[in-house]
Amino acid sequence: MTPTGNRLEWHETERHDGASVREFTIHTGARPVTGVLWSGDGSTPGAPLVCYGHGASGTRHQRPIPDIAAGLCRSHGYFGLSLDGPVHGRRQVGPGGRDSFWPEWQREGTAADMVRDWRLALETVSGLAEVGAGPVGYWGLSMGTIYGAPFVAAEPRISVAVLGLMGLVSEPAHYKPVIEAAARAIACPVLFIWQLEDELFTREQCLALFDALGSTDKRLHANPGLHPAVPPEELEFSTAFLTRYLSGTPLGRDPVFRVSE
Repeated sequence: MTPTGNRLEWHETERHDGASVREFTIHTGARPVTGVLWSGDGSTPGAPLVCYGHGASGTRHQRPIPDIAAGLCRSHGYFGLSLDGPVHGRRQVGPGGRDSFWPEWQREGTAADMVRDWRLALETVSGLAEVGAGPVGYWGLSMGTIYGAPFVAAEPRISVAVLGLMGLVSEPAHYKPVIEAAARAIACPVLFIWQLEDELFTREQCLALFDALGSTDKRLHANPGLHPAVPPEELEFSTAFLTRYLSGTPLGRDPVFRVSE
């Protein structure tokens, strides 16, 4: 049983690039929470843990999450926690991906439900003796920010976040006050990644969301290209940004991210 009385079920365990990847489901009174726990051979109780939020077209395993998570596990002994979105992966609804996400995003309460899932998963995993309650970071772009920003705002344990590929949108109407309030409530250091020719969110929307962030330690990285064309060096910097605040590692070129051939 989990610390909250829900049931944690482990599934298969695999290896990815030097890291252990354990699939799990948390059975709750509402919808199940499905995800993976990443760990390295050097991960010890109380080591930093990074939560990873994927995009609307993917699942808990959407790249570059496996590469970043495995790299931080392998090189720094971190833990990683990646969850399926509300209608994605092991809890897919309809065709999954963006086709299922767009109507889900229109539903009032979708952000609150996903924040509840994230906080339950973090509490459950941190309650495991082999993981413990160490420092926590967050990494999530696009839909990973749609749900991640409210989670970062609501979870006091998160001390650093990588967000982006998202703007302060006017539709759906119920979501704008949610994301705006979340942004203003975020006080931890934030790296915000922006694609200048993003076809989903305008420049004005992205800048408005960055400006709304309440953190006094925030930086904006802008790159040319469409929504999914985040350059590998930006992903490298994001891992360095996380380790700076979770481990005290100086900012610079972090070698843990490996670009796939």
